[in-house]
Amino acid sequence: MIRRFFRFDELGTDLRTEVVAGATTFATMSYILVVNPQILSKAGIPFDGVLFATALSSALASIVMGLWARYPIALAPGMGLNAYFAFTVVPQLAASGATAVGAWQAALGAVFISGFLFLLLSLFRVREYLVNAVPMSLKISIAAGIGLFIALIGLKNGGIIVDSPATLLTLGNLHSAGPLLTFAGVQLTAILMVRKIKGAPLITIAVITLYTLITGDIKLPSSLFAWANPSETFLALDIFGAFRAGLVNIIFAFFFVDLFDSLGTLIGVAEQGGMLTKDGHLPRAERALLADAIGTLAGACLGTSTVTSYIESNAGISAGGKSGFTSIVVALLFLLAIGFAPVFRLVPATATAPILIIVGALMMRSVSKIAWKDLTETIPAFLTISGIALTFSIADGMAFGFISHAIVKGLGEHPKAVSPVCWILAALFILRYALLSH
Repeated sequence: MIRRFFRFDELGTDLRTEVVAGATTFATMSYILVVNPQILSKAGIPFDGVLFATALSSALASIVMGLWARYPIALAPGMGLNAYFAFTVVPQLAASGATAVGAWQAALGAVFISGFLFLLLSLFRVREYLVNAVPMSLKISIAAGIGLFIALIGLKNGGIIVDSPATLLTLGNLHSAGPLLTFAGVQLTAILMVRKIKGAPLITIAVITLYTLITGDIKLPSSLFAWANPSETFLALDIFGAFRAGLVNIIFAFFFVDLFDSLGTLIGVAEQGGMLTKDGHLPRAERALLADAIGTLAGACLGTSTVTSYIESNAGISAGGKSGFTSIVVALLFLLAIGFAPVFRLVPATATAPILIIVGALMMRSVSKIAWKDLTETIPAFLTISGIALTFSIADGMAFGFISHAIVKGLGEHPKAVSPVCWILAALFILRYALLSH
């Protein structure tokens, strides 16, 4: 029955291959079970609640992808958007005092609204049109800017860079354990990846955690098996609070970044797996895009940030995964992880900091595709990348890029060189800054 439903014979695969592929994908992306709770807990969300939400929303979205779209692509809360949620959105809300329930609850409300927009636009197939209307240079620079943003957080969490009243940022104390472990973790992960060893980020996390156990910096819990408790985050989102706090630009940032991220990842993974048609289209694309919309809605209700497709799915495809059953295996492993909450609580921040830096480096690779000799491409791209990292805000970096693109490209070349969508977005961003109270 499984073989017929997932078309094993037609795709040239079998149950054993699909199980191995699913386990391989899970091994390469399971670091999110440690990293996401650590990041979002800094915003005040209970660690166990985020762990439960991360595992269950990833499982639900991957099941939809496997059963409905039937692709070997797994999903989980996206890196970058979780950092934006914790380090930009929640602090802004807390400082404004505009929410009656709580800052992180209103931020989850914003994630839910963006997920609802994903769902609507996926059903009506508008997402592909919007993505095609934005120039490639801006898409690439948004991804690269998020990569630099994530790396900056990793360097900060690892103590390699610290704040300075004189220079804003400066080098941390390299004689202390945190920076040394972080630097060593980056090198270890890089070596493992160069040697193409599966699950390199997870191995690094395990090695550094084991080292801190040996040195006595952390202690083993009394039991390694216990269910993550979701009671404090389940349905804690404040949708009306998101509207009261005026989170339109933040909802837009969640929506817009995932708009590019999901479709870009889907196409990239599908291309490697030979799933695209001769004209470059992805069959059942609307079904695949529904998976991240459903995952985001579920994640917001459970207590985590935006869920998206993961490029690490390439690892499972390289291991032979061709059908949706690969995604089902990933989902089952995510569900199994919920019972090991003490293990994930055990991991120190120094074990995850190297992974943030490595993920940031990987996301920066695409900048080579920007036409740097063309000033109408260079200036908006640079402002986007630097703006996201240096303002600690994806929304502000995107605003700098779209405004600059409209001005430099539209007035430097010709107004028709800028798509109507980009003109509208630039105008909305300018209006937002004009109405900003500070």
